[in-house]
Amino acid sequence: MILSIFTIVHVILSLVGIASGLVVMAGLLTRKPLDGFNALFLVTTVATSVTGFGFPFDRFLPSHGVGVLSLVVLGLALAARYRFHLSGGWRKVYGICSVVALYFNMFVLVVQSFQKVPVLRAAAPTQSEPPFVVVQSLVLVAFIVLGVLVASRSRPEPLRAA
Repeated sequence: MILSIFTIVHVILSLVGIASGLVVMAGLLTRKPLDGFNALFLVTTVATSVTGFGFPFDRFLPSHGVGVLSLVVLGLALAARYRFHLSGGWRKVYGICSVVALYFNMFVLVVQSFQKVPVLRAAAPTQSEPPFVVVQSLVLVAFIVLGVLVASRSRPEPLRAA
């Protein structure tokens, strides 16, 4: 029962992180700050990664590696946004780290979808079959393109006369 509730909370955090992350990406592409969505994205994505370590396990799994990498990237994003206030090159660091953190969530969403959705599981039971590889490849390419676009739009703010 407790594990079921924990799983539901973890999934909700993940889906809110993904949804708010997509809004954040739109803001990064249009150079709109969207402070509330950025905070929601960062908090729920950190919480998703942290709660991922709360499931029972007997050895270090690939999902744990993704969680560690996600937390490192999110630490940089948090520092860029709240410690360095997106000044200078920190704006680009924030943008790239946000794209990478969202990619990790999407990567896990695809993995979980192919494990839990019957029609997807039937199409790729070992996750080495072409349908899984194609979907993960398309997600990766989309996020590489997104990362390049975000980085190209992440120029430092020009200095304003006092």
